[in-house]
Formats: sequence, C-alpha cells, structure tokens
Amino acid sequence: MRIDERIAAGTEPSFSFEFFPPKTADGERNLDDALAALARLDPTFVSVTYGAGGSAEQRGRTIDIVSRIKADHGLEAMAHFTCVGATVPELRGMLDRMRDAGIENVLALRGDPPAGMAAREWTAVEGGLRYSRELIELIREHYDFTIGAACFPEVHLAAESAETDLRYTRAKVDAGARFLITQLFFDNAVYYDYVARARDAGIDVPIIPGIMPITNVAQIRRFTSLCGACIPAGLLRELELRADQPDAVTDFGVAYATMQCADLLANGAPGIHFYTLNRSPSTRAILSALRCLTPWRRAVAA
Repeated sequence: MRIDERIAAGTEPSFSFEFFPPKTADGERNLDDALAALARLDPTFVSVTYGAGGSAEQRGRTIDIVSRIKADHGLEAMAHFTCVGATVPELRGMLDRMRDAGIENVLALRGDPPAGMAAREWTAVEGGLRYSRELIELIREHYDFTIGAACFPEVHLAAESAETDLRYTRAKVDAGARFLITQLFFDNAVYYDYVARARDAGIDVPIIPGIMPITNVAQIRRFTSLCGACIPAGLLRELELRADQPDAVTDFGVAYATMQCADLLANGAPGIHFYTLNRSPSTRAILSALRCLTPWRRAVAA
C-alpha cells in the first residue's frame, strides 16, 4: 500500500523505522533480529537506505532487502533512491527493477557526496542528475511510485540559506513528493519553527520528524557533525557526564527520545520516523512507552 495513503488512513500517528544494508554476516544477523522485533510493533512503513556512496551493488542490496521485508515480514517497505554517481539510464534501470519487484514507495534523495568532498563541491556525473527535484520529476514522469523526500529543519549543508533551502523543499513537493521526512534533530523548537515556515511557504504535505535514539556519545557527535544538526548544550552536558558508561548513555538516550517524541506528538506531529541503526531495543522501548502514553490524544483534545 502507498505510504501517503497509510498515513492518511491511520487511526494513530505514523510510526516508521529506517534500516541500512549490512556489510557483514554479523550485520545481517543484527538486521534480521531488529526486523523480527520491530515488525511486531506494526509500523506504518519501514525504509532502507543505500549506505555511503550509493554504488550499483548497494542499490541492488537495498532493493533485495526491501523486497524481502515485504515478503517475509508483511511490512510496507520503501527504498531510498539517490542520483549520486549514476546516469539517467542507470537510474531508470534501477527504477525498472524496483517496479518489477513490486515496490510502490521511493524516498528520492540527491545523496551524499563521495568521501572527502564537501557538500557544496558535489557535481553530477555526465549524463546524470544534480538535484533531488530532478530525480522526483524523472520518477513521476515515467513511473507510478509514491514519492517521499527529505527536509532539513537546521538547513541542508549545501544550501545558501534557510530561505533558499525552503524553496528547494517546496520545489520537491511541487514536483511530486507526497510526504517529507526530516533530518535528525534534538531540539523540538527547531521542528516547530520549520513546520510553521513550511506551511507559510505553501508546503502542505505531512512533515514527519526523524528521531535518532542516542546510544553512543562519540557516534552521535560524528553523525551531527556530518549532517549539520546541533546537540543542545543541556543534552550534551548530560551525555558527557555518562560518556564512560555505555548503558547509562543508552538509558538516558531512550528517556530523552521518549520525552522528545511525546512532545512532538502532543503538538500535532503526524508521526515519528526512527533512525534505528539496525538495532531494536531503544526504538522498541520508546515506541512502547509512546503507545502507553498516547500523547497525540492530548493534541486532539486541545
């Protein structure tokens, strides 16, 4: 079923999980374990990334995993799809393969630049596409996928300003994106401000907040430095107090993400997209707590 239809038809907010294609046998086992555990939580959908680089082999792995998730777990699964390093004929070949595999939903992204290249230095390959908007236009013109896109409450690293970034996002929606998923963030005020500005700019599709439960201090520092997201000072202070206690970091990360998600849902967010890193315990704990608390009912009452 198409994701935009599932979101619209849901009786509770949309809850979804993001996975990545593993590269090792241990990674395969982690993914299988996480899928088995999280499938029982009946998510609205799951998504699978390309991984760094977006090579042809990785693209094929993404399609294979999405197909397996649909067949083995009965979940609606979405393939991430980028235009990095591929010509238009190569992109169409992958889209043909997705269509033939029965995939109905695609998250259209420009993709990360090659390692060592700054975001603003990235250029398309000859015969390729430069912007995710162009990729969305290609998909919409030739295929019948439901298309999602990314958005950036703290501004994309390659954007000139918050205003131009929002214009690019509006262009993606005008081209055919039916829902947006945000980059990770840790300050809900950033999301609320972004949604308000997006609505003023005429963006009327669901904007799903992307949340990453913190399980490792060094890891989250690395992720935020790569994507330009900020860690609020108070959160960073509490994390550093526990940096040498991995279990304490994970427990605090679950508590913080649960409070963050409850606040988002109580204030009208259409759902939560969890960046799981192919592990289930933190996400399971957070989602179970949210379903007990049902903070979205407070938003309806208000």
